[in-house]
Amino acid sequence: MNKAQLVEAIADKMGGRQQAADAVDAVLDAIVRAVVGGDRVSVTGFGSFEKVDRPARYARNPQTGERVRVKKTSVPRFRAGQGFKDLVSGTKKLPRGGEVSVKKAPKGSLQVGAAAKKAAAKKATAKKAAAKKATAKKAVAKKAVAKKAAAKKAPAKKAAAAKKATTAKKAAAKKATAKKTAPAKKATAKKAPAKKATARKTAAKKTTARGK
Repeated sequence: MNKAQLVEAIADKMGGRQQAADAVDAVLDAIVRAVVGGDRVSVTGFGSFEKVDRPARYARNPQTGERVRVKKTSVPRFRAGQGFKDLVSGTKKLPRGGEVSVKKAPKGSLQVGAAAKKAAAKKATAKKAAAKKATAKKAVAKKAVAKKAAAKKAPAKKAAAAKKATTAKKAAAKKATAKKTAPAKKATAKKAPAKKATARKTAAKKTTARGK
């Protein structure tokens, strides 16, 4: 049975061939879009459609027997439901008239991407947790850098303060030395006139002695 025959088979139940064709197209389009997007379409009693990833592998060319590397790819896969399997295997009898029991599946049996949505939610949670960890690591790294910078600045400040203190001490020492030397020079200057007066007195005595 091809698509046209499928449309003809359900045309009477859908109220016309065009309505049946639209219904088939809508169902197939929804299934294809969901599977391509990574979702799993499951119809209880009928089966499920899903996307399967195949890793890169080696295969053999059936014509030449040559070993060929096959790239990583994704393929669609259909798994028949238990009700469908039972009808095909003959465990359950297919009703002659009406519709098979697949139509009587409970509400919510059509699950488009239920597992995929859960996986996406888990991935989102994992991403958020990773983002929080990354932010925490960055904050710790920034704090460590700030501490290192502060540690580097502290010795520099201490060295500058030590230099200032040493310079101030040297200046104070120079001032003290200058104060000490200034009175000594004045005293020497005062002693010099006294020596000159003594020299004059001795010269006067000599002249007096000669006159006698």
